[in-house]
Amino acid sequence: MTLHFRGGTATAGELAARFEHAWPTTTRHLRVLENAGLLRHQRDGRTRRYTIDRGKLGLVSEWLAWFDR
Repeated sequence: MTLHFRGGTATAGELAARFEHAWPTTTRHLRVLENAGLLRHQRDGRTRRYTIDRGKLGLVSEWLAWFDR
């Protein structure tokens, strides 16, 4: 999911449109990523615009790289 809006923002609806699962699944995943500190949101009226926290994502990438060794 994160690759689809790297460096930018996207709404939950824009993200959900890219996948073939139910809306609650998308919002649940967004909540998990947000609780982990990997994702932030800004309210724009009734819409939430999600942005990746690239610093935290870098830490996850470093940790995952350990498995490639």
